[in-house]
Amino acid sequence: MVKKKEKPNTSVGKRRLAIARALVTPGKGHVKINSVPIDIWSNEPLRLWVKEPLSIAGDISRSVDIDVNITSGGTVGQAEAARMAIAKGLVKYSNDKTLKAKFLDYDRNLLVYDPRRNEAHHSSGRGASKRGSRRHKQRSKR
Repeated sequence: MVKKKEKPNTSVGKRRLAIARALVTPGKGHVKINSVPIDIWSNEPLRLWVKEPLSIAGDISRSVDIDVNITSGGTVGQAEAARMAIAKGLVKYSNDKTLKAKFLDYDRNLLVYDPRRNEAHHSSGRGASKRGSRRHKQRSKR
């Protein structure tokens, strides 16, 4: 009997402008972000943050290889997008309802997209654009 080749599992995580695509394949627990091993990627707090879904998943994360590609956004946005992509990929790969519940109990943002964005600046003609979107120049009433 011919063994059916397992199809790689892809998932997407987004945070603000950052977009992360994770490819989850059967393997030995190697995780790479933009072709860099996770153990030497970025700084320590962000690295620990991205590793959270791996530690929550436990044995499942040790039996898969995860390759994450991140584009755009800043460092924190990229870390959160990678975190979401890894968590979604592990849930999709394992097809386990208890793992999904664990992720949602720990932090809902591991699986659910956050649609908040910064508000665009509104020009008022009084030079308010550099101080925020609804900020105005102070004026006296009397």
